Amino acid sequence: MLMIGAHPDDEDTFLITWLQRGRHVETAYLSLTRGDGGQNIIGNELGEALGVIRTEELLAARRIDGAQQFFTRAFDFGFSKDTIDTFRHWQRDSILRDVIRVVREFRPHVIIAVFSGTPQDGHGHHQVSGLLARAAYELAGDTMSVPTPGTRAWTPLKFYRVARFNSQAGTLGMDVGEYSPLLGRSFGEIAGESRSQHKSQGFGAAQRKGPIMDYVRREASRVNAASPTGSEKSLFDGIDTTWARLRSGYKWPRALASLDSLPGAIARLQNAYDARFPERVLAPAAEVSRHLFFLRSCPTEWQPCYHYTEIGGDIIASAVRAELRLTQLQVLASGIAIEAVVSTPSAAEQTGLPAIITLYNRGSVPLLTSQPIAFGSDEWSVMTRKLAPGAVRVDTLRPTVLSVVSEPVWLRKERVGDMFEPAIPDMSFGNGVSYQIMYGTDSAWFMLRAPLMYRSVDQVRGEQWRELAVVRPVNLSLGAQTMYVPANSPVDRVVSVNVWSEDTTTRDVVVTLDVPAGLRTDSSTRTIRLGGRDNRKAVDFRLRGQLRPGERRLSAFARSGGKEYGFGYELIDYDHIRPQRIRRPASARLVAVDVRIPAKLRVAYIRGMGDNVAPTLTQLGVPTTVISAADVARTDLSAYSTVLIGPRAYEAYPELLAANPKLFDFARKGGVLMVQYGQYEMTQPGAMPFPITINRPHDRVTLEDAPVTIDAPGARELTFPNRITAADFDGWVQERGLYMPRTFDPAYRSLISTNDPNEPANRGGVLVAPLGDGLYIYTSLSFFRQLPAGVPGAARLFVNLMSAKLAPPSPTP
Repeated sequence: MLMIGAHPDDEDTFLITWLQRGRHVETAYLSLTRGDGGQNIIGNELGEALGVIRTEELLAARRIDGAQQFFTRAFDFGFSKDTIDTFRHWQRDSILRDVIRVVREFRPHVIIAVFSGTPQDGHGHHQVSGLLARAAYELAGDTMSVPTPGTRAWTPLKFYRVARFNSQAGTLGMDVGEYSPLLGRSFGEIAGESRSQHKSQGFGAAQRKGPIMDYVRREASRVNAASPTGSEKSLFDGIDTTWARLRSGYKWPRALASLDSLPGAIARLQNAYDARFPERVLAPAAEVSRHLFFLRSCPTEWQPCYHYTEIGGDIIASAVRAELRLTQLQVLASGIAIEAVVSTPSAAEQTGLPAIITLYNRGSVPLLTSQPIAFGSDEWSVMTRKLAPGAVRVDTLRPTVLSVVSEPVWLRKERVGDMFEPAIPDMSFGNGVSYQIMYGTDSAWFMLRAPLMYRSVDQVRGEQWRELAVVRPVNLSLGAQTMYVPANSPVDRVVSVNVWSEDTTTRDVVVTLDVPAGLRTDSSTRTIRLGGRDNRKAVDFRLRGQLRPGERRLSAFARSGGKEYGFGYELIDYDHIRPQRIRRPASARLVAVDVRIPAKLRVAYIRGMGDNVAPTLTQLGVPTTVISAADVARTDLSAYSTVLIGPRAYEAYPELLAANPKLFDFARKGGVLMVQYGQYEMTQPGAMPFPITINRPHDRVTLEDAPVTIDAPGARELTFPNRITAADFDGWVQERGLYMPRTFDPAYRSLISTNDPNEPANRGGVLVAPLGDGLYIYTSLSFFRQLPAGVPGAARLFVNLMSAKLAPPSPTP
């Protein structure tokens, strides 16, 4: 079964878990995107970095529920209200080919679409996933209409849509909360654990016990279309799921004989199972393995053993998947284990790193093994070494040359618009360095593989394993990817280039900062020495000059050992996912903004979720102090002109609501209390001084170039210290605003209105209300995206809002 949705958290985890773990159905989820355009409640990563997190969260979920995971090349560009807008960003034919390629490679008998493909799905991405799922069902068997080189046609037999939240529309119901006495848990509990891996989206779920009904609606069938849809007992009614379905595909009598013998061999294997003596399955497992070998093998290269048609593809897929399951069984039953350990969590490419390979025979059967062999090497070794029950063998291998840098493969090439390249990215992350051995008994042999890992012991978390990361010998970074400087004003700033080495040898590094015209440095190059424990340094350059408004590029590069380096990496490291490194160029967009900063502006900043706003304020020249939500109650706020609260901070920090009386009092005494957008928590009593309402689903303006009307052109918030015009809303990214108030108390003044096409104007983007001698400002514009992206107009407007009480009063109308 292949389930198709749009985002990493769209899948029906309960149904996936029940099918894979409970019914042993080969199950997979295809997410069109990696969730790059979403929000992040566990850190500050957004965009492609967030896509890496959400990709890893999906893979963590699949490791728990056992299913496979696929993606297309679509980049999540943010919320879309319809298919028209979505297909402006994605090439329909390209994404459809991606979906069909997955169908042809995975070869599902059943496809389940998460969404209906109609406007009732809401999100345009959801609608598109529903449409493409049905199109793939119709077209995957037609290679003339939709060619996908390297894959063969495949015709799925049934098509369903999820109906979990609309049971009356469902044609088939299943208790996905079924209890497994073998596992000691219900599949609902396992699904809850799987679902809870989507931590960046706040999707922690209960591990539910008891019945959980799930429903699907049959929409098309090629096998039992004449039977009433409500009469089905299983997703696979009408589909032959036995090995007998493959008989018509064979030409070679030996393979046909193995096919006929396979069910009996599997039955003998199942009957041999005894949890107390698992080794008893090894001999019958060897018999099954021999039959599977003949099913997908040929006596000669020129005489194929099966027809190269859809049935031939089914033969290969079925045999390969059965062999994978059989290998898992044999490893567990034999008690063998392998560890390939290195002494460091990361190492430089093109260097040698010795590995210690430890082989354990934890079972009760003597084993024969080969020497450890680097995976992919031309070396080979026969099984000549005996490993008795309880024995441990340790091999220290010569240094392995590391040649492939560890990074998400879909980010190795620059994205083209809102489409990644290549078309269907490989799901591998690490460097691909691993070791394998052959092992077996008198009756059969198997293959065991282990990646190079670094092991450490943490006093709190215990034993920790990390796959070896391969990085460039010299890395450098400017820190921020976007830097602001005031335009038409003298610039005098220190820029730090962070340089680090993963090489074990000492090396001299010449660091150069390339500056745009209009700026100069005290010295264009610096020479440093890296090596040993002193492998990370900050190289400071003093930047001076003056720039006109506009965007330039500031770049750093390094030379060492006759090579030039111009990249670093961003480390993404959370406990629930595997650590990843994203390559970043050692350069920054230098945005010169025509912005005036009042001399008395002093900001206390309380961070929110996915919040990178504070560093941009410092770059603009705004004196900014970051304080935690927990420290508000004991912080003297009188030194500040403005208290600024980050996006969704009231959701992230419940203690902030308790501090509101102090914050409101700060405003009443003449300060500016400015709050960036929140969600429905902002409608609870006490969250805001005057109430607002937020619709469900919430109002948002998704087009970044949606028209903006300035409703109060003479307001001091729009005239001091910078005069805001329509031009300040040019060049915005992803969206205008989200969770925008539908209604608000008359105490608020609205400064602007904006709307997507064919929708009423929303006046809740910037709301200002007097509070004592000061002001309360609430904005649902997406400043948390605009400021880190270097949008000049957003920066000018943001400065104005923070400075509202520093301006002279607006003239009375």
